[in-house]
Amino acid sequence: MSECGSERGSASSTISLKSDRSRGIPPVFSSEPKHSQTRRIEDLKMSECGSERGSASSTISLKSDRSRGIPPVFSSEPKHSQTSDQNTSSMQQNQDTLKEFESKAMALVKEALRAHTKVLSAKHKEMFEEDKQEDVLDDQPMEIDEESKEAALKIALHILRSMNEDEHAHTLERSHYGEMFMYQKKLRSFLKSKNEFISEVTTQQWPVPLKTIYTKLYLIEGDNEEVNKEHEVRQIETAFNRRKSSETQIKFEDIFKPLPNEQGKPIRTVLTKGIAGIGKTVSVQKFILDWSEEKTNQDIQLLFSLPFRELNLIKHERRSLMELLYDFSPGLEESLITELKNFKVLFVLDGLDECRLPLDFKGNKKCCDPKQSASVDELLTNLIVGNLLPEAKLWITTRHAAASCIPQLYVDRMTEIRGFNNLQKEEYFNKKIGDETLAKRVIANIKSARSLYIMCHVPVFCWISSIVLGEMCAKAAGGKMPKTLTQMYIYFLSHQTTRKQVKYSEDQQLDSQENYKVFMSLGKLAFQQLEKGNLIFYEEDLRECGIDVKEASVYSGVCTQVFREECCMQHKVFCFVHLSVQEFLAALYVHVMYTVEGVNLLIEEPKQMTQSKPVFDLHKAAVDRALQSENGHLDLFLRFLLGLSLESSQDLLRGLKIQVETSNTQSHWETIEYIKKEVNQSHPPEKYINLFHCLNELNDHSLVEEIQTHLDSDRDLVMDDRSAAKWAALVFVLLTSPEKPEEIDLKKYSRTKTGLLKLLPAIKASMSAKLDDCNLTADCSEVLASILSSSANELTHLNLSDNSLQDSGIEHLCIGLQSQNCRLKTLRLNRCGLTQKGCEKLASVLSCPTSHLRELDLSDNNIEDSGVQLLSTGLGNVCCKLETLRLSFCNITEKGCVSLAWAVKSNPSHLSELDLSYNHLGESGVKLISEALEEGRSELTKLRVDHNSEHWFKPGLRRYACELRMDPNTAHKLLILSDDQQKVTHGVEEQPYP
Repeated sequence: MSECGSERGSASSTISLKSDRSRGIPPVFSSEPKHSQTRRIEDLKMSECGSERGSASSTISLKSDRSRGIPPVFSSEPKHSQTSDQNTSSMQQNQDTLKEFESKAMALVKEALRAHTKVLSAKHKEMFEEDKQEDVLDDQPMEIDEESKEAALKIALHILRSMNEDEHAHTLERSHYGEMFMYQKKLRSFLKSKNEFISEVTTQQWPVPLKTIYTKLYLIEGDNEEVNKEHEVRQIETAFNRRKSSETQIKFEDIFKPLPNEQGKPIRTVLTKGIAGIGKTVSVQKFILDWSEEKTNQDIQLLFSLPFRELNLIKHERRSLMELLYDFSPGLEESLITELKNFKVLFVLDGLDECRLPLDFKGNKKCCDPKQSASVDELLTNLIVGNLLPEAKLWITTRHAAASCIPQLYVDRMTEIRGFNNLQKEEYFNKKIGDETLAKRVIANIKSARSLYIMCHVPVFCWISSIVLGEMCAKAAGGKMPKTLTQMYIYFLSHQTTRKQVKYSEDQQLDSQENYKVFMSLGKLAFQQLEKGNLIFYEEDLRECGIDVKEASVYSGVCTQVFREECCMQHKVFCFVHLSVQEFLAALYVHVMYTVEGVNLLIEEPKQMTQSKPVFDLHKAAVDRALQSENGHLDLFLRFLLGLSLESSQDLLRGLKIQVETSNTQSHWETIEYIKKEVNQSHPPEKYINLFHCLNELNDHSLVEEIQTHLDSDRDLVMDDRSAAKWAALVFVLLTSPEKPEEIDLKKYSRTKTGLLKLLPAIKASMSAKLDDCNLTADCSEVLASILSSSANELTHLNLSDNSLQDSGIEHLCIGLQSQNCRLKTLRLNRCGLTQKGCEKLASVLSCPTSHLRELDLSDNNIEDSGVQLLSTGLGNVCCKLETLRLSFCNITEKGCVSLAWAVKSNPSHLSELDLSYNHLGESGVKLISEALEEGRSELTKLRVDHNSEHWFKPGLRRYACELRMDPNTAHKLLILSDDQQKVTHGVEEQPYP
């Protein structure tokens, strides 16, 4: 800003925040002359340019001319000569009030600004020497509250920046807020710019804001069970069958907050698991963006993002933690922050599965000083263990298989991203496509294909589907829609080629040979890195595959939706957009190499074949390798490889200028028969389920359609235990149906242990299982216990009545019932051969703090008073939340009532229904229970004690026996009644009955 004029050259300052005594000539903010009619407006302005009191003015004076004795005029109308004395008095009073208000306001602002002037004068002493002398003459400083100081600071900063004095504004701001605020402000700005746009590539030339497309994901409280190393397509199917209601959900912004039952538990490290493409990185991006915009987690003062893919690039270097943070957080080194231990810090470590550091928790040296130099691996392990910055919080994301890299000892909370449920799928498509009508058509097409709908659990697959189907549905003709995964990915590749042709002009288009070379080079990289288990590739990985780094950069430029290049730490990092895209290109490469080049890459020593062989040989080798894999890492690869052999797929590939040989019909049917043969073998459920997906890719639905027809007819489907293929088809249909069955009734299919074992995957995914009267024995309980202990189980209702489980079976079952993963609410064990021994184990279940059991039916078991006594120890425990207990026909007497009465009084808050009918309680027993209910103020609303007599205490069938008498009113007149009407004799004369 230019200076208004000054006669006090050396003693003046352009940045003075002092009172008007510091200047000789007042500042001029307006070049226009004042008009007499505008005087009343100028009176209200905070600064006046015209003043006769030169020595009392200031460059940034906040005084008005009212301080010079001129009253303000609020009315533009001339005063009337007849104005009453009362109005004159009122106006004078208002003027006095305003003058007093102005005086105090000016004094307050001057005092507040005085502090800021001192800050600047400390740095520019030569400019403020004269001001200091005048300060001595000032009155005693006023007492100012924080809000006034804050307001004055904003005024000062606004003026300084309008004067282009940014350095002085920064000095003032730093002095007031401190170094933390200044760096925090810079950090937020940096993180916002880095995370506010989604890294999604489209035909548009502008970036996509994360907020416009972000769909809130499904985060649940996880578990610390054995790490799931299965291929992620299996985990997708498992997650698809889970129900949202059975899991504890957590908001991303609350991941460090304890749940209601965890109050007081400190949460330092959170590990979030999720399959590839499920949205881990996008969720991290949204979390950081919300923090940078001051929306959530404002208790965190500093947030540092340390992606593992970037840490890999400096894995051989040594540095201190502070030096490491200097690389990842611009401005930290220039700031005055040297000790992080004084602040609340969060480290976000995204992509543990991409980590290529050893993470040697046992062998690494201990490091406690953030300024001590160490290897990057040592810094990470010490940070996770808590030797470095023990008060800091850590959020680590990973795929399931890599979760074991961090010992459970150092993880306070395990969470898992489940991906999209059905409503979230629709929300995503509506946001991504932007046209509600078009989005509905896309969703309808996806729902019509089981395998596609299941895969849409993964956000990345929704993205692929929205690109392919959105474009196809938008066309007037529509065309034939993809129904298999292979078709979807070929169309996706076709879309990529179309984009490339739009991007390059005619003379720049890659010819067909170059197009073929691009996809084969990417396919080679995909296959070789898939064999190694790598999802991201560095320059050395490309060189090992024989791909030039510059060449890879070209590929990433023309195949932006398939293959991406990122710049991290001045190095290039490459990756496919998703694991499934990598697997598809790998399958395409293997297929072309076999059918065109004559090389089978699935054998140990691939070599050129002297003569062509049927594609069935390749398929057989692939099926065998997939079945031998313990974690199913070739499951999706196998589906793609088989799907590529269809003539319809090859027509699409030819449209992409990819060389393929015409498929052989004989090989096609041989492959189908071989897969059906394997379905009949004894494979784990997840393996034969994938085989059915393979049949779907080969366009063979015979087995599935047969089962579906029976189910649609609503008739019981009696299964042959020897037909493994039909059982597999039944399970496949039940698990992949869009309308998953809420209840599985084993009796509809089989009443055998074999049937139970075959149907286990469907039972585990259902809410309710009716297994009553199915000839199950004690050893079946072990299998059921394993289901109840699994984190993937959905069971909340289980009926095992009328099975001879005995006490040994109940003992096995209770192991599962006490698991933290068990969600069972209702358990029916009528007529299961249970005695007092089994009651002891059930009492432990009732006492378990994690138990969800609310209804227990033990009717018609010979548990007697001793069993009730044991059961009551659990029932009376404060951890017991049981609401309904049925004990009819259990041989209970008054003695058992004593135990139950104690339990009801000890824990009166939950039990609302108690059935003691058909027992020999006696009047005293009933009285004991009734009194206990009154004394304990129980919640019990329903008590059954009917049929209370010694008669029901008889063992076996005798309890049901009764003395029958003939009623003379209904007897035939030729019947003669005797022996108290219990004996009937046929007579010849009519009797005098009514």
